[in-house]
Amino acid sequence: MTGQRTLTTRTTQSPAVPGAAYRNLVVATIGFAITFWAWNLIAPIATPLGEKLSLTSVQQSLMVAVPVLVGSLGRVPVGALTDRFGAKIMFPLVTALTIVPVLLLIVVKDSYPGLLVVGFVLGMGGTTFAIGVPLVNSWFPPERRGFAVGIFGAGMGGVALSGYFTPRIYKHGENLPFVVLAIALAVMAVLEYFLLCDHPDRVIPTTSLGRRLADAGRLRVTWELAALYAIGFGGIVAFGVYLPTYLKTWYGLSPTDAGTRAAGFALITVIFRPIGGWLSDRIHPAVVTSWALGVVGLMAVLQAFEPALVPGGTIFLLVMAAGLGTTSGSVFAMVARVTPPPKVGSVTGIVGAIGGLGGFVPPLVMGAVYSAKGSYAIGFMLLSDLALAGCVYAYGRMREAGRTRTAHETA
Repeated sequence: MTGQRTLTTRTTQSPAVPGAAYRNLVVATIGFAITFWAWNLIAPIATPLGEKLSLTSVQQSLMVAVPVLVGSLGRVPVGALTDRFGAKIMFPLVTALTIVPVLLLIVVKDSYPGLLVVGFVLGMGGTTFAIGVPLVNSWFPPERRGFAVGIFGAGMGGVALSGYFTPRIYKHGENLPFVVLAIALAVMAVLEYFLLCDHPDRVIPTTSLGRRLADAGRLRVTWELAALYAIGFGGIVAFGVYLPTYLKTWYGLSPTDAGTRAAGFALITVIFRPIGGWLSDRIHPAVVTSWALGVVGLMAVLQAFEPALVPGGTIFLLVMAAGLGTTSGSVFAMVARVTPPPKVGSVTGIVGAIGGLGGFVPPLVMGAVYSAKGSYAIGFMLLSDLALAGCVYAYGRMREAGRTRTAHETA
């Protein structure tokens, strides 16, 4: 009898995951990666564009930061719209619409104001994160959501794809990266339309968009998680868009070499994001977040001393990437654990937006600091301060918040 009860309990706790769940996870992750490539399309070629247009460091930073800002803020309404209309409609729609600004870059690539305007619209590509998280979350049981959402989050490897391939394709033709990516987006939009499906038990909210966002905004945990995600994912985005410039300016690398090394940084964040989710399924996500941010803070301090790129700078930056990737995975494991299913899209939108905004400010700060001081040390020390503050808060406050909410939902 005891064995039977144990078997029943385990079966109840670990229901079989349908094949559709894995199909949705794979398609959504690839779609997320392609749209993230589009979101980060300007950054890897910002240096040659800046030289051609004679841009200052601050102007170049603004050019790569604008898509980050719009993609971040756009996650709020897109997440709420996903709650209402489902990922089956929203994912292919946003993917297809992203083709427009990608092709418009061909027209405006020789105009700085034009690049800012089109970059504003290009930010649309960064909103698919708020579509995929509620989709994946709905298909997997609670004890597997951390890892599943972490796998989906690995789609941010689109930043690595962009960093590696965009400058190389650009060398063969200034318009070629935009054409190649537009074709990839079109193919992906068709695949998403035919292969993605919403969970049959998906709860469709009946309240207005504004009401749903207001309800999500009233949850304290929304803003706590948003702050932690702003450090973790914001750091990833910031390095994704500014690391090529930093490596070229400070270490004198060529644009191609800088893009390659930046792609390596992004790849490490991609690998460690699902690891952060996997660890969070076994350890409290707040503990994982705390340790990961502690590592980021330490590495930022060491990098602030401006070590040689090999081996010191390379080691510090790659370990920092691992910490940031782990943090982004563990924070969203917490979102999946504590958020009621009908509000996952709205909460994801707000948390994702703040996280993306966390990546908007650092490139501007780095550009301004370097212009004023001729050094990036202050920027890295600021990152260290934020990471260590997040480390303390995650361990001291979020462990209890997670236990309280989980116990409440279980009851």
